Amino acid sequence: MSLINTKAAEWAGAAYHNGAFVDLTNEDHKGQWAILFFYPADFTFVCPTELEDMAEHYDEFQKMGVKVYAFSTDKHFSHKAWHESSERIGKIRFPMVGDPTCEIAAAFDTLRPGQGAADRSTIVIDPDGIIQYVETTSEGVGRNAAELVRKVKAAQYVYNHPGEVCPAKWEEGEETLAPSFDLAGKL
Repeated sequence: MSLINTKAAEWAGAAYHNGAFVDLTNEDHKGQWAILFFYPADFTFVCPTELEDMAEHYDEFQKMGVKVYAFSTDKHFSHKAWHESSERIGKIRFPMVGDPTCEIAAAFDTLRPGQGAADRSTIVIDPDGIIQYVETTSEGVGRNAAELVRKVKAAQYVYNHPGEVCPAKWEEGEETLAPSFDLAGKL
């Protein structure tokens, strides 16, 4: 079953954030946009490139009012060690949440059965706590934070403009569509 347009699961976990261990829950992004960025494991190969890419777009997400959380099934202690030992991961200013029990990954249907690791998944949650976007890629395919920025902007536009939708490759400021009987079959 798709998670799109469903209420996001509640979650809680210990995180490494800005040089400290903190306890976080879904309540920390209540009423705001949030990105839950799941990745398989610390100290791996594609994951640090993706997390660095997210870190390089973090200011833009902040300006858009979006909270960003990274999740893996590693403990928060591992996140700290990785943050301190990797130049790429050292750029991260958003929380890195540990999910050693795999409960959060399972709740968002991104847990790899029998492996104890999360898939490479991105979940975007709107201020009402509803999931608006889900993307899961295979192990060897990294994500693109610039494209995620575009998709979140489109989701925010649609959220703020009921009755309008964003066509393919829509960029902020471009025309949208208003689905209607008269528009059907004319595109």
